[in-house]
Parts: sequence; C-alpha cells; structure tokens
Amino acid sequence: MKQILIIDDDISINDMLDKVLARAGYETFHAWSGTEALLFLKDCGERKPDLILLDLMLPGLSGEELLPQIGDVPVIVMSARTDVRDKVNVLLAGAADCITKPFEIEELLARISVQLRGSRAGRRHEEPKSEVYGEITLDPGTRLVRAGGEEVHLTKTEYAILKLLMENPRQVITRTAILDRISEDTPDCTESSLKVHVSNLRKKLRQATGRDYIEAVWGIGFKLKNDHGCE
Repeated sequence: MKQILIIDDDISINDMLDKVLARAGYETFHAWSGTEALLFLKDCGERKPDLILLDLMLPGLSGEELLPQIGDVPVIVMSARTDVRDKVNVLLAGAADCITKPFEIEELLARISVQLRGSRAGRRHEEPKSEVYGEITLDPGTRLVRAGGEEVHLTKTEYAILKLLMENPRQVITRTAILDRISEDTPDCTESSLKVHVSNLRKKLRQATGRDYIEAVWGIGFKLKNDHGCE
C-alpha cells in the first residue's frame, strides 16, 4: 500500500483527505507543522512516504522553508495562492506539482497517480553504484550527495543535473541534452531556468568544498572542471 504524508494544519482538510485517500487505497500519515514534518522525515529513515501533500502556510517552519529539505520524495503543493509566480517558485524549489485550493478530488487523485507512476519508473532505472568525482560523492540508491565531507541538500533538479554531469565527467553536456535527459523527472527545468539551477548547484558545492566544480562552456553547455585530481 502506498503511503502519503499530509502536511497541513487544517483539521477539516486532513479529515477529508484521510477519507478520500483511504477509499483510493492509500495509507496516510499527518504532520501539522513544518517542524513536525521535518522530524517525521528524519525519524522514518528508509521507510519514507511515497508522496507528500504539502500546504505552504504552516506554523513554525513554512512550506517554502521545508520543501528544499524533503529530498527525493515527490511533493504536491496544495496552495490557496493563485499567482503564477508563486507556483513557479515552488516548482523551482523542488515540488513535483502544485494544485490550487479549493481543488476537485478527482484532479488531486489523478495528480497523485501520475507522480507515483513516475517515481516507480525512476526506481526501475536507478543504478546502485555511487558516482565519485573529487570531493563529491553521489549515491543513486539513497539520492544523497556529500561534498567536502558533509551532506549537501539539493533540489530534485539540482540532483538530476549533478548526476548527469558525474555520469559523464569528461564530456561537455549541451543545454539541449540536459533538458532532454532530465525533463521527465524535473518539469520545472526549462531552457530559461536551467542557468539558475546550475548556478544554485555550483554555489552549494562551492560552499561545501571551497572550489568550483562546474564550468560553463560558452554557447554550448556545462561540464565538470578537470582540475580536481580526477583525470
């Protein structure tokens, strides 16, 4: 049975989702604040939920603050905000999907089904072998990234970009190739936003190691720098 974590402080919404998701064959868990949700995810270890339904307006840690810390669990944001910029921001921050409150139950169930189908396909193609480049280690099994001896928290898109570059450490990966290879799992990554995702990834790796690991090849794409003892 697929497990869904509902992160929302609205009792009526939690009760409604409990009934609807139970009828659809899902098991549900609840967190009433962002801080409680973060503790839940840390304590559950490898038995993470298969999907998370996340409200943004939470007591304590907000949904926007929690989202980048969730990791590889697909997240559907449930928000009363209707502004397009708000939706774009949560997608860029790592959400898999966003649905506006109030929503139709049939639509929510369809979106959940799509995300769970996508996560199953992703697991079928995961390779257990870790990728290592200089001070960076990427474990596809756990989707954990360590750099400079510490864990680096990446968004889903940043992780996908880094994984692609580390699988091809001596190649220049064109922008088109990056978009083609990761677009199925990261719909928030577009031609216009790719540069921002790479810039954020470079910054996180630089903060952890004190070095630049990714370089832009003007007019073509990106590659890993070859001056880290990785020849």
